[in-house]
Amino acid sequence: MARITTVTPETADASMRGVMDTVREEYGYVPGIAQVLLVDPAVAWPVNALYDYLNLRPDSPFTRLQREMLGTVVNGLVGGAP
Repeated sequence: MARITTVTPETADASMRGVMDTVREEYGYVPGIAQVLLVDPAVAWPVNALYDYLNLRPDSPFTRLQREMLGTVVNGLVGGAP
């Protein structure tokens, strides 16, 4: 079984720990995707910028909740994991 490297609060350096604390305050926990992306901040920041652009842009005909619901339905239709 393949192992994916993640950053945990115990293994995070000071800057990563600050990001993890901010995410925990916002969401109540640190999502797994954040733990994976923080392994390489050079990848994490562009991915976060893309996520913000796609989910927070004001010119979308859908609300953020509608986009999340649409993504959930599509994920289920294509056989994505729950």
